[in-house]
Amino acid sequence: MAGRWKNPTELTPVAGNGLLDRRMLLSSGMMFAGAAAVSAAAPTGAAAEPLANDPWSLTPGAPIPPYSTPAHPEAAKIAHLVVQNNGIGTSQARTPHHLLDGIITPNGVHYVVARAGAPDIDPDKYRLVVHGMVRQPLEFSLNDLMRYPMESHVRFLECGGNSAPMWSKTPLQGTVQQLHGLLSCSEWGGIRVSTLLDEAGADPGASWVIAEGADGVTMQRSIPMTKIMDDAVIAFYQNGEPLMPWNGYPMRLFLPGYEGNMNVKWLRRLMVTDQPVMAINESRQYTELLDSGKAWRFYYPQEVKSVITRPSPMMTMPSPGYYQISGIAWSGHGRIEKVDVSADGGKSWARAALQAPVLPKALTRFRMPWNWTGQPAVVMSRATDEAGNVQPTRQQLIAQRGEPRNTPNINGFPMEHVNQISSWAIGANGAVTHVYV
Repeated sequence: MAGRWKNPTELTPVAGNGLLDRRMLLSSGMMFAGAAAVSAAAPTGAAAEPLANDPWSLTPGAPIPPYSTPAHPEAAKIAHLVVQNNGIGTSQARTPHHLLDGIITPNGVHYVVARAGAPDIDPDKYRLVVHGMVRQPLEFSLNDLMRYPMESHVRFLECGGNSAPMWSKTPLQGTVQQLHGLLSCSEWGGIRVSTLLDEAGADPGASWVIAEGADGVTMQRSIPMTKIMDDAVIAFYQNGEPLMPWNGYPMRLFLPGYEGNMNVKWLRRLMVTDQPVMAINESRQYTELLDSGKAWRFYYPQEVKSVITRPSPMMTMPSPGYYQISGIAWSGHGRIEKVDVSADGGKSWARAALQAPVLPKALTRFRMPWNWTGQPAVVMSRATDEAGNVQPTRQQLIAQRGEPRNTPNINGFPMEHVNQISSWAIGANGAVTHVYV
């Protein structure tokens, strides 16, 4: 099989502008390595002489710290872009996906939207109350909850306003972190909410659960009972360690696939009821006014979506040659079924390789081999989930929502659930920019 690919000049593109068969990645790394060996971007061969000893090889290294941190050349690269309004109010921190790989987001760079900062909570005094339309109201300490059966799942979490800059009338220039960074994926550990509601004896006529946080703005959201009883979790752990303060310590509600603000942090109350609370977060905010005059509200799952993280805007391709296009795809409706990639602005498409594991409601890493000739190109990705939902073009999304009406800025503006296909242009000089196709 390897002999078939020995001469990379004989590789036949499977789509326009140099996209190659994904089997180069799936079958053997030697296939792609053979192609890269003749690329101008390929590394040079190692000399036969012994390696020189650099300074770091001649002295003892740094001692192990109590809590590990990134290597100092990398620490500045992966720092969050933090936006804060006048020193108070809502602040944001975005995940630098263009600098990461795989599907798990390190806790220190998980995205954050905080409306009043992180409360300094004493876990020994913290309580969770379950009440309302229940047979027996219950109050739990943190230690009480730790006695219940625990489980963990890898799932993404995405702000409903993620990718809002893509709704600008003109393409805004920024990194993937700035455009799509209100998204992360972790292994969340906790207990099923249904376990507590079963113990409290939820009324069969109840159809909603009001979740309330202990932060300074007292975040409230109405959750359908069907979701609560399906897969809702009270999470205490993220990637194996207790939640970070900004992500809800000591506990948060986690609703796999649902928009981020419904996953109430610093959870202190679950009230079972037969109607939504109609808090500001679901009556004024997170409600879209359509051109028809109707309001779109109580939309829950995050739609199918993907984005190419390498190459991506603000990067520069060093030289023509063989590369690996890489990105992430996700859907609140389940697993990613496939991701198609285009290098000619959507004129032709080829199937990308999906990196295992492909999990429901989790990020999925996709990869595509590409021979960039040095000519201008536009790379795009289009995801399809197991429910048959296909990521829309910008034109298709405008047909559903109406023309963009807001003044754009890189930090977003009032538009939720933007999942249009992202298009990155590569110039002859290798510079990557954001464009609309």
